[in-house]
Amino acid sequence: MTHSYPDHVLIVDVSPRDGLQNESKMVPTAVKQALIDDLIAAGIKKLEATSFVSPKWVPQMGDNSELLTALEPTRHTDVCYSVLVPNMRGFENAVAYRPDEIVIFGSASETFSQKNINCSIDESIARFAPVAAAAKAQGIKVRGVISCTVGCPYEGEIDPSQVAYVTKRLVEIGAEQIGIADTIGVGTPIKVQRAIQAALEHVDISALSGHFHDTYGQALSNTLAALQLGVREFDTSVAGLGGCPYAKGATGNVATEDVVYMLHGMGISTGIDLDKLVSAGERISAFLERPNGSNVARALINQR
Repeated sequence: MTHSYPDHVLIVDVSPRDGLQNESKMVPTAVKQALIDDLIAAGIKKLEATSFVSPKWVPQMGDNSELLTALEPTRHTDVCYSVLVPNMRGFENAVAYRPDEIVIFGSASETFSQKNINCSIDESIARFAPVAAAAKAQGIKVRGVISCTVGCPYEGEIDPSQVAYVTKRLVEIGAEQIGIADTIGVGTPIKVQRAIQAALEHVDISALSGHFHDTYGQALSNTLAALQLGVREFDTSVAGLGGCPYAKGATGNVATEDVVYMLHGMGISTGIDLDKLVSAGERISAFLERPNGSNVARALINQR
C-alpha cells in the first residue's frame, strides 16, 4: 500500500515546558532560556515555552514571567511561542507576555480528568470556554490538546468515541487546532489511527497534531501511522525529556532528534539542522545530569 506523505512537517518542541516540568532538579531561568535559544538556532519554528500553572502544583514552571521577560529582547517573529494555561487566571497572567498561542487541554478519560484537574471532562471544557474566547479576542491562537486518547492509567483503553466527543467540545469553544496525545505511551499504530479518525469527524486533518510518548517504544511507529493519515504537525521533546506527573511510569515524549531523523530519511523536510538539534539536547541533558534519551543523538554523538 502506498501512502502520500506530506512534503513538510512542523515540529513543535515541547521540552521547555512538558520536558522540564517534572524534573526534580530545579532548572534556572537562564538554562531554560539557553535551551529555547538552542532549539530556535537549530530551526525549531514552534515551541512550548512555559506554563502558567500554579507554582504550588508545578514548581518548575514558577519562573514563567521571568523566562518570557528574558526571551523578549531576542524574540523571533517567525517562531510561535506557546504557553499552557489551566484556567482564566493563568491566561490573565500569561497575556501580558503576548504569547502567540495558548494551549488548553481536556482528557478523553473521565477518571484522568478527575485525578488530573479535579473536575469532569465537561466541567474542564466549560472552564476553558472563557479562556478561549478571551484569547481569540486578543488575536492569540488556541490549541486544544486531548490527553489519554488511546489509553488511561486508570481506565485502560479509551474508546475513540470519547476522542470524537472531546474534539467536538473543544472546537465548539474555539480551539483552532487539536492535539491528539498518547499521554502514557501505550498506543500502537492502529489505535492511534482510530483516535485520529474519530477526531476527524469534527476537525480537518490540517488542524490536527500528534503528541506521542515513548513509554513502550511505540512513539515513532505512532508518528508514522499519523503521517499516513496526513497529520503534518507533531509535538516532540529534545533528548526525549518529559513525562506526565499524573501518570505513574509514563516516560518521556518522543525525542525530537529521532522524529527529525526519520522524517529527513523519508524525504520530508522540517527546516531543522539535526546536528545543532543534537547539541541542544546534549547541553540540557548534561545540565540535568541524565543520559540523552534520543537514540539518534546517542548514535551521532558516538560518531563525533
